[in-house]
Amino acid sequence: MDNKFQVTVIGGGPAGYVCAIRLSQLGLKTACIESRGTLGGTCLNIGCIPSKSLLNLSEEFYKAKNLSKLGIDTGEVKLNLEKMMKNKNKSVDVLTKGVEFLLKKNKITYFKGTGSFKSKNQISVKTKDSNILIESEKTIICTGSEPVSLPGVKIDEKQILSSTGALSISSVPKKMLIVGAGYIGLEMGSVWSRLGSEVHVVEFLDHILPGMDKEISQEFMKILNKQGISFHLNTKVNSINKTKSGILTNTTNDKGKGSKIESDVVLISVGRKPYTKDLNLDKIGVQLDKKGKIKVNKNFETNIKNIFAIGDVIEGPMLAHKAEEEGIAVAELIAGQSGHVNYEVIPGVVYTSPEVACVGKTEEQLKEINYSYKVGKFPFMANSRAKAIDVTEGFVKILTDSKTDRVLGAHIIGQHAGEMIAEISLAMEFGASSEDIARTCHAHPTFSEAIKEAALSVDKRTIHS
Repeated sequence: MDNKFQVTVIGGGPAGYVCAIRLSQLGLKTACIESRGTLGGTCLNIGCIPSKSLLNLSEEFYKAKNLSKLGIDTGEVKLNLEKMMKNKNKSVDVLTKGVEFLLKKNKITYFKGTGSFKSKNQISVKTKDSNILIESEKTIICTGSEPVSLPGVKIDEKQILSSTGALSISSVPKKMLIVGAGYIGLEMGSVWSRLGSEVHVVEFLDHILPGMDKEISQEFMKILNKQGISFHLNTKVNSINKTKSGILTNTTNDKGKGSKIESDVVLISVGRKPYTKDLNLDKIGVQLDKKGKIKVNKNFETNIKNIFAIGDVIEGPMLAHKAEEEGIAVAELIAGQSGHVNYEVIPGVVYTSPEVACVGKTEEQLKEINYSYKVGKFPFMANSRAKAIDVTEGFVKILTDSKTDRVLGAHIIGQHAGEMIAEISLAMEFGASSEDIARTCHAHPTFSEAIKEAALSVDKRTIHS
């Protein structure tokens, strides 16, 4: 095998495999190194895909148990958790094999092993059976991220879990405590709550979904409360200890009052950190920032010429679709094209029921910089499709420039929010105004009509509310 490549991608997650495919499309001899043994990274193996599978399956289970309320009588509905987990694993298996096929189709050399730099142009790949030395003119680092724990708390993935362990619990815990009210914690909490767990969430801040528009997070917490999830806000975790009966968590709230929470399992969901160990970055002198993220310039190049970095290992939201965009952009830049990523239009989605989705600025961000803006809102309670199928929780909120009417951001809580946010993202990418959205014909009856009505609401001219 000729182990000389024009570009080598270290990491086979959303950033890496997408980047490798685009590089190959552009005519560059490309290699991709992945240590996991399967492609797709955290997202496909132990993140986005398996969690969405469980979110969907648990929602179907919940719906089936409540069909009689809709006039559909069935027999007793039982949970078969083992079969549910097998279904989840099947989804992951099919997709990871699909990505491997795509690399083969695009004539990318795939190394199953751990890559580390011997020099700026030499990479050692430690495989199951041997060490392979490859030479590469350019290298792209996209090794992703890993969960962060709390000081002094060791994750064992049995009783004290990261998101990885929360995807593979063998039996439904009677009580689950989640530390951190971000995307991952709330999604996993929703899954196990629907399957029968008593779920409690401890959050250090005074609201859930940090960084999300506060009006959305407040509405979302009300809905989750109705679903049976309990929240302990303004609360700090002091210690987590195993006991004979389970886990004991000691907390203190902002008023100094301490409390003890007993649970069967604890999910630590307080964030993620870049995964850069074993790369030997210090040997070649690649610079990191204080957070351990790799420093790059506007072209994703590190301080070492011809070594690039993208995805979770650099600054920005740790999202698969952000990583994919960077993968395509850096490939095109290396090929002499004008790749770029518009970081102002990176949507975020929480795949609970109802879903929460956002793109662009929040009201809090606009207020902080004294930006003059308008707000348009429309509730799903007044949307005919939502009323017809009895899923009326939530609303659409659009923020626009008060002078130019250009859309600055949008925030949706409701069924199919994750799909609907794409319309706003596209509108923002093209610099659209709320007037542009309002004058675009939307099919009736659809959830997307709420977007049109929210756009009309910017100028206080909604039709159906």
